[in-house]
Amino acid sequence: MAMADLLVIILDLILRHIPIVYKEQFLFLKSIRVCNIHAILVYADTDCSVWFTVTFTFDRFVAICCQKLKSKYCTEKTATVVLGTVTVLSYLKNSTWYFILTGQYWLLNVPWFCFVTMHVRESRVWVTIEFLHHILTPCVPFVLILLLNALTVRHILVSSRARRRLRAHSSGERHRDPEMESRRKSIILLFVISGNFILLWSVFMVHSIWSRMWFLGYDSIYLHRFVREMGFILQLLSCCTNTCIYAVTQSKFREQLKNVGKYPFTLIVKFIK
Repeated sequence: MAMADLLVIILDLILRHIPIVYKEQFLFLKSIRVCNIHAILVYADTDCSVWFTVTFTFDRFVAICCQKLKSKYCTEKTATVVLGTVTVLSYLKNSTWYFILTGQYWLLNVPWFCFVTMHVRESRVWVTIEFLHHILTPCVPFVLILLLNALTVRHILVSSRARRRLRAHSSGERHRDPEMESRRKSIILLFVISGNFILLWSVFMVHSIWSRMWFLGYDSIYLHRFVREMGFILQLLSCCTNTCIYAVTQSKFREQLKNVGKYPFTLIVKFIK
């Protein structure tokens, strides 16, 4: 997840905006087929970031709800295979942009940053591919994340009620239960990860579908360009937050972070002594 998010920051937030900010210095790129290759990398890495969130959610579902499958699935080998498969499929899925987009940068701050000819814009093939792109990312991840989290939370709540009844019959007193606290933290983490993903992607997805329908002649409510820009910003932000949320919620990570903060002062104290 961290690697995919970092690549999105480098490829999307940095490299694609350099030709936009320094437009005059990068006019030579109009004669080189760079943008469509860049587009494949950007869209594939964005898909990886989204689908790694889905695989994370499925991993939590198996670890919490499927104890028999946990020992076989939750292994380093399985993680490597799953992540590799998602990466390969993401690049295969987005390879079509090489043949649809031109190699010229549009030099505008828009989601589709490669120049597109009118012939392609009016093509039914383009429309079909673009709609499939939005369905596979992020519509399908929306559904999968909501479904998996609902099943996980349901399992946690049912097992928690049974555990409370069992502890009440066995001890007759209420004591601090570390297992229950761990389950509660798992629920909070799942809701934060999935809620963050869905909320930050919603504006971009709705505006993208609306703009395509409007271009095809289905007039509806006018959406200001500000909505597009806001959706674009939130969509990019979603590719940078889930890893941070997952890391910060881990007690070991927070402990190591505190040690890093204390380390310079520890060195100063040792030097003084």
